[in-house]
Amino acid sequence: MQAQHKIKSLLEQLNTVIVGKNARVQDCVACLLAGGHLLIEDVPGVGKTTLAHALSHTFGLQFARVQFTADLMPSDLIGLSVYERGKEAFVFHPGPVFAQVLLADEINRASPKTQSALLEAMEEKQVTVEGETRALPQPFFVIATQNPHDQLGTYALPESQLDRFLMRISLGYPSRDAERLLLAGGDRRDMASALPALLAPGELAALQQKVLEVHAADPLLNYIQDLIAATRSGQWFVQGLSPRAAIALVRAAKAQALICGRDYVAPDDVQAILAQTIAHRLVPVGSAGRGAVAQVQAMVDAVALP
Repeated sequence: MQAQHKIKSLLEQLNTVIVGKNARVQDCVACLLAGGHLLIEDVPGVGKTTLAHALSHTFGLQFARVQFTADLMPSDLIGLSVYERGKEAFVFHPGPVFAQVLLADEINRASPKTQSALLEAMEEKQVTVEGETRALPQPFFVIATQNPHDQLGTYALPESQLDRFLMRISLGYPSRDAERLLLAGGDRRDMASALPALLAPGELAALQQKVLEVHAADPLLNYIQDLIAATRSGQWFVQGLSPRAAIALVRAAKAQALICGRDYVAPDDVQAILAQTIAHRLVPVGSAGRGAVAQVQAMVDAVALP
């Protein structure tokens, strides 16, 4: 019950800053409770960075923001060793990746070399600098924002990197009523910066443990395996989902169930987070004539419920 109250207050506080996007905000909270990295893709100016700021402040996490540009180097992200004459030795100066939340703003504006520097950090929660492996703080999340690929000066993220993100969401334009609130109200970025932390250091870990304790029954796991098999059949997508994606799907569904106040996963939970969790890992077959999200929806309609 305590967990339910905490999650409800998290959602309510985030919805005061990100107006009219309750479903997307809930996806973000589910993603972080499941311990996954989040990718927010949309056109400039719809609130991607504001949402990332609001999430890190509300969860009470220490964060660092990096503006990705074409000339950003891996050492700008990870850190580097500098010779200090007083100590007569090289001293490591950690980069912004040594934070609990890394806001990777416009991640697809950086070169592939810099993008790949994040791979080890995202998957193994550690970085290797000059032959020495250094652990990152716990918890560690990457919240990345990116502009659509057709915008100037963007490099598409490689499949291996996209697969490291638990979810990709798109905010979209606000409704007319929500936009009126934005026009009449204060600056949302200032509001996000002033948000109080609602979780103490140990509470996020406790909520993540609660997510793992949510029960997934055999019939539900059969349903998830049917969905995974459908992606691999060649009828819907060029290439199917990996086992990593299947594990991510189960974790996200458990987080969704916890947010809805249940200790078991229902098919509705799987369907609620399916497109956000798998669409960015898939490429529809050429004859589909629709995007990945619409193709996932069509596939769900064709797969029988348990």
